[in-house]
Amino acid sequence: MTMDAAKPPDQPASHAAACLGAAARIVIKLGSALVSNADGKPDHARLAELAGDLALLRMADGSRRDIILVSSGAVALGKSTLGLTGTLRLDQKQAAAAVGQSLLVQAWQQAFAAHDLTIAQILLTLEDTEDRRRYLNATATLETLLSLPVVPLVNENDTIATAEIRYGDNDRLAAHTAQMTRADLLILLSDIDGLYDRDPRAIPAANHIPYVDHITDDHQRAAGTANTKSGVGSGGMATKLHAAQIATRAGISVIVADGNRDHALMDLQRGTARATLFAPTVKASTARRQWIAGRQSAAGSIKVDAGAVRAIENGSSLLAAGITGVAAYTRDKPFRRGDLVDILSPEQSKIALGLCTFDHGTLQRIKGCQTGQIMDILGETHTGVVVHRNDLVLAGP
Repeated sequence: MTMDAAKPPDQPASHAAACLGAAARIVIKLGSALVSNADGKPDHARLAELAGDLALLRMADGSRRDIILVSSGAVALGKSTLGLTGTLRLDQKQAAAAVGQSLLVQAWQQAFAAHDLTIAQILLTLEDTEDRRRYLNATATLETLLSLPVVPLVNENDTIATAEIRYGDNDRLAAHTAQMTRADLLILLSDIDGLYDRDPRAIPAANHIPYVDHITDDHQRAAGTANTKSGVGSGGMATKLHAAQIATRAGISVIVADGNRDHALMDLQRGTARATLFAPTVKASTARRQWIAGRQSAAGSIKVDAGAVRAIENGSSLLAAGITGVAAYTRDKPFRRGDLVDILSPEQSKIALGLCTFDHGTLQRIKGCQTGQIMDILGETHTGVVVHRNDLVLAGP
């Protein structure tokens, strides 16, 4: 495939607009240069404009969309406040982040207050997406926030993250956030309007690439030289391309667009802004099931009744009420919340596998229980879902 195999050819910007219009859950990432002024202070005018656009986008077409914001800028804001200059050591970056995080949240909260929306800060490290239990906790928190008049504001926990447990940049963090929340679309707002075949700052005749259906080595080489003059932040086009690979392999569309233009999000929605749309390489459901099926062997099994078998085969989640037995495959090693388990029919045949939302001991206590009974046993409200349908893969023939 050649780099200029951009399709569809007619009015490329309208295809990004169509993708945006169809998305029900969107993760939007903004770089440091879009959040702070040259003096390292919050750009309140820009933030107010972006908050207004995000509020409109959230309620576009009369139906509420889920919006998750990944915002850089904490280190830049903290660096200015602390009077630090030049290239910072890791400990200085962490100190700057500790100061800048509160300033960043305060600036965004001020911007969204005019739209009766509350900001909720979520600080993540790489372990929060790699460790299954922490992943489930983070996902549950985000899902709850999205059900409220809240815009989750996600950032890396720079104050404690070491080199070994860092995402490294907020483009990758945004891609993992989109994957974690099963978003339909990831928008990376930058200081450039998408991917080019060469660095457009050095080569004015460089060709803009409006549509990418598969990222090639040519794209990688072009991204390696793009956006090299950015004076703020740790990203660049290369990290955006890496983020696009993570997201599109999870079935998520990605748009890279210029966030410096006035009302950039509204222009994207109208189809009047040039951007690059990266198409997902698989369906989201397929990617999810491939990931589950490709995990290591199951840690235990759940035996279900005939009614649960029929429900699972018809695409429903597994509820506690349908469970008749629970077992761990390794003696003295109960399975944990988030572990992979086999789901067995009354005849002990494997009908599915999936990720369990309860640990072994808790599941033993609530097996066969109706949702109302679970509250009495655990002392907390729960839907009774033991394996969600999105985390279930039917066994092969």
